[in-house]
Amino acid sequence: MRLSRRTASASLAVALVLTLAYEAVPHARVPADERESADPFGAACRIRVNGSKVTAYCHNPYPETDRVSLHVECARWWDIDTDSSPVAAGPAQTVLLTGRCWKEVGEVWISHRRES
Repeated sequence: MRLSRRTASASLAVALVLTLAYEAVPHARVPADERESADPFGAACRIRVNGSKVTAYCHNPYPETDRVSLHVECARWWDIDTDSSPVAAGPAQTVLLTGRCWKEVGEVWISHRRES
């Protein structure tokens, strides 16, 4: 079965719009109640998963301290998920967070909190 040019063009246009719409969704690094502040906040974090080990580097470019925590959810039901203690990332400071699972890592994320 051969598609006409009109059908192929329409399919391509729909795929492009859906892709752009997904990219436009905001990906906030701080909870919604803390986003209302006009001050920029939130360390930028790079997460690397190597087998069952997780390493995260968080750099805070802002003048306010960000308390970051690493959360590791393991893929196996019997493997224990972990949440690290909050670590203070001061202005212009980079912090290292690590975690692990016994087997495969399922999901990893970083939480951010303003220092009280």
